[in-house]
This record gives sequence, C-alpha cells and structure tokens, in this order.
Amino acid sequence: MTVHKLNEEKLELAASVFHTSREGITITRTDGTIVDVNEAFTQITGYSRDEVLGRNPRILSSGRHTQDYYQALWRSVVEKGHWYGEIWNRRKDGEVYAEMITISTVRDAQGQAQHYVALFSDITKTKQHEQQLEHIAHFDALTNLPNRVLLADRLKQAMLQAERRAQRLAVVFLDLDGFKMVNDTHGHEAGDQLLMALAIRMKDALREGDTLARIGGDEFVAVLVDLRDATESMPMLNRLLSAASAPVHLNGVDLQVSASLGVTLYPQEEELDADQLQRQADQAMYQAKVSGKNRYHFFDAIHDRSVRDHHESLERVRAGLAGGEMVLLYQPKVNMRTGKVVGVEALIRWQHPDRGMLAPGVFLPIIENQAMAIDLDEWVIDAALSQMQAWQDAGLPLRVSINLGARLLQQHDFVQRIQAILAVHPGVDPQNIELEVLETSALQDMDRVSQSMQAGRELGLTFSLDDFGTGYSSLAYVKRLPVSQLKIDQSFVHDMLADKEDMAILRAVMGLAVAFQQEVIAEGVETAEHGVALMQLGCDFGQGYFISRPMPANEIPGWIKSWKRDPAWLGQTRQLS
Repeated sequence: MTVHKLNEEKLELAASVFHTSREGITITRTDGTIVDVNEAFTQITGYSRDEVLGRNPRILSSGRHTQDYYQALWRSVVEKGHWYGEIWNRRKDGEVYAEMITISTVRDAQGQAQHYVALFSDITKTKQHEQQLEHIAHFDALTNLPNRVLLADRLKQAMLQAERRAQRLAVVFLDLDGFKMVNDTHGHEAGDQLLMALAIRMKDALREGDTLARIGGDEFVAVLVDLRDATESMPMLNRLLSAASAPVHLNGVDLQVSASLGVTLYPQEEELDADQLQRQADQAMYQAKVSGKNRYHFFDAIHDRSVRDHHESLERVRAGLAGGEMVLLYQPKVNMRTGKVVGVEALIRWQHPDRGMLAPGVFLPIIENQAMAIDLDEWVIDAALSQMQAWQDAGLPLRVSINLGARLLQQHDFVQRIQAILAVHPGVDPQNIELEVLETSALQDMDRVSQSMQAGRELGLTFSLDDFGTGYSSLAYVKRLPVSQLKIDQSFVHDMLADKEDMAILRAVMGLAVAFQQEVIAEGVETAEHGVALMQLGCDFGQGYFISRPMPANEIPGWIKSWKRDPAWLGQTRQLS
C-alpha cells in the first residue's frame, strides 16, 4: 500500500507539473504523432489540445529551417537521446515566433524508446531585442545604412568572393560637396533630412548585391561587386552622381549638393587589406575634389607608388616656395576667328631640384586646406604681375589670367591683400589682370565671393568663371557673380565632336552667355576641328594644346610673332541652330 501511495503521489506531482508549467510541453509517439500537450503549449502556439492530438509537430513549421537542419536534430535525439536548441515555428494565426526547446527520449524498462517529450519556451522578445541590438551595432541610426563595422565585414567578404570568382570589385568613397553650407544656412535638422533622402536615392542607384554605407557626417562608402573591369562600374558611378546632385524639396525649399567620388579596384598587383582599399578610395575622392568636384576619379595604383616614393611634405613645399623653386608657365589665349592673341594664362609648376618639373596636381593637394594655399596664391599673383611689368617694359603689354584659389577669395581682407600686391607693381594696369575663379569654389560661399569679386572689379580687375558647367550652377548664381567671361571646361570641349550631350551643353552655355552679355572662352582646344565647331557655335576665343602648350615667359614674345591661326578657321561663320 505504501508503494502504491507513493506512485499515486508521483503521478499527481507529474500531472501538476505538466498542467501548471509555464513552458510548453509536447508528448509524441516515436512516429511523431502528438499524444498530449499542456496549457502553455496552447498559449504559445494558439492551437488547442483537440486541434493537435493525433497530428505531427510539422504543423508548426515556419519554413525557415532546411530539411538538413531537422534531420540533424532527429539524428541527435535518436543517437544521444536528446537535443537542445532554437527553432523558429509558426503560431496558428500565422505569426512566426522563436522558441528554445529541449527534446528528450522517454524509454521503457527495457530501454526502448516509447515517447518523445519536448519542453519549449517563447523567446521571440529576446530574439527581437538581440536583433535590435545587432541592428544598432551595425547600422547607421540616421540613414539606416550599414555603418563602419558592417561595412568592414561586407568588404572583407566581398574581397574573398572576388578572389574565388576571379572577378573584381570597386570601393567608392563618396563625399558630398556643399553639405556644410546646407547645415550653416538651413540648420542641422534640414541637413539630416537631406542626408536621409540622399541615402535612399543613392542606395536605389546601386544593384541589389552592392553595399552603400554611411561612415560619418556626409561621407559614404559603396562596395560594387561582380565586375569584370573598371568600365562596368561607371554606370553605377554616374547614377550615384545623379542621385546626389538632384534637388531635394524640403519645407518649401529645394536643397541641392553634389558628390565627389573616389574609386579603387580590387584585386591589385600588391596585396591589400580592406583598410588600405578605403584609404585609396579616399585619396582618389580627394583628387575628384581638386579636379572640380561633382565627378569621380579612379585611384591609379602605379601612380600612387610613384607618389609615395616622391611625395613631398607640407614643409618641403613651403621650403620650395621660400627657395624660389616655384615657376610660372604661360599658355596663350587667342581669338580663333581673327587670329589675334588676346592674352596668356599663368600656370604654376614646381621646378624641384631632384624630381624635375612637377605639375600642380602633385603638390597643390598637399596644401589645399592649409593657410599656405593663400601664401602660394599671393606669390603667383605677385610673380605674374612682375612678368607683366617686364613684358610691358619690352613693349609687349599682355593681358594675363591668374587662377585664384577659394581660400584667398573668401578671406575677409581679400581686397586689402590684392591692393598690397598691386601697390608693389604700380606700372601694371589692373584692367589687364583677369582672375579665374573655379565655379565650384564660387558656389561654396556665394555672398562672400560675390562681394569680394565686386570689390575687385572696383579696383579695375576682371573675373572669369573657370571650368564652367562642372558645378551645376543655376541662372541665379551666374547672374549674381560679377564675371565678364565664362570659361568652358575642357571636359565638354574634348568630346563635343562625338558626344551630342556635350554639344548640347555648349550650345546652352553660349545661349546663357548671350543672355547675360558675357564673353565665352573654351579650354581644351586640341584639334583644328574643335576650333571650327566652337566658332560655328559662336565661341571665338580658345585655349589648348592645338594652339600652344604652356611655355616659359621668355618664349612668349617669339611665339606671338610666329603664331598663325589654322587655315581651316578662315572664313568660319556662326551657324544658327
């Protein structure tokens, strides 16, 4: 009787545990048929006991796990007598949930499997919280794009995939042009909204397998995969530029920026890691900025190796300037219709004692964001005026164009600085001095630039808008800037004979110049045909290698005496479209 009583108490205890447990309990035969479930099972799954008796637990399957997953699960149950892990199942109402489950084998006295008992608990909220933490750790809070951490992982995976598939990938470093002005003018909230809108556009501009990440501020990195060569990345790069430069309408105002893109490819001849690729792309982006912004620039690995060998520090550039190593070359500008030389443009070079003649692209990027950029600009103006005085004394008064950096132009004492240089050269007529301003530089601080230029005009100086067309300026900007000449960027002239879009842009520029009564000059005249086409559009003034390459000042007088326009240019008239 005592044994019987104890057995009854054990059964009652087991039944109590079964019915009061907060964990769901499922009991099945060895063929998987459900023979009993508890109340917690119903609360978790939504199925009543009568609905599942005699059925297989497969009715709860969410479809998230593969057949191999379940086979491994039951193999463990059969061989080890138990299995423990996570499973995603589906409730009666269709909602997918996560459960932590233990499946154990119940054996008889002879050790034969009789039943399986599964104990499970709903861990959906825990999983959701984990996913939220995972998302916070790997995605940018503002744009919901991958952040630096996730970018690093995806880039490493993409590099491995490129090696396995013998393909290439492109890493694109993207920096918005003019974003600071949006923040300063419209506030940080507008800046954040602009970033969110552009993030969506730029992400949509890429393919499904590509990655766009925000790494901070207005900087983004894209990883373009499955490429055969660099040309396959160009459609995506152009779409990124278009997406970044299209206006965004916010609170009744159209906000507009552009983007500078630096691109590098992988694999390369040298072994590289993910961080080195991003640095290369960042460096290439910087070159895109220097070249005028709103464009992309490919990293040149061969050139980079050379630059690393010969790269000069800021102090070395300063020493070069102080030591008289900087020189000016001059490139003629002509009236292609009349054959008259209308002036020259002063172009800086570094006559390095060890490296030879260095182009400005080698050393100007080093000082662009340094106060020394102003020192160098002032040296260029002073040296050009000295040469103008020398030519004038020799009976050759020449109009000289001088490139003006954004930093000097935006100084509050710009006019006083120019007046100080003019005072040193009293014999030079200010009306023969033309200052060329990059369109993209002018767009950074329109009010200050406009005021500085107007003050310069009152001194007798004239201004030209350089690289016109590359900054997507509006008619209002052109109207506000006191310039007397628009200088068409050579990128449009180079392909004008074959590219209908470039030809259309040139026609539009000519129409704009007529409307605002401004003179137009085209740089990049590389063939006689370029000159013919430009004159037919109404652009008579040109500059480029077909006319003359830049030359030392002492060669200018002889070149002017021997210069003759090309016979193909004789008798050309403007063709009305």
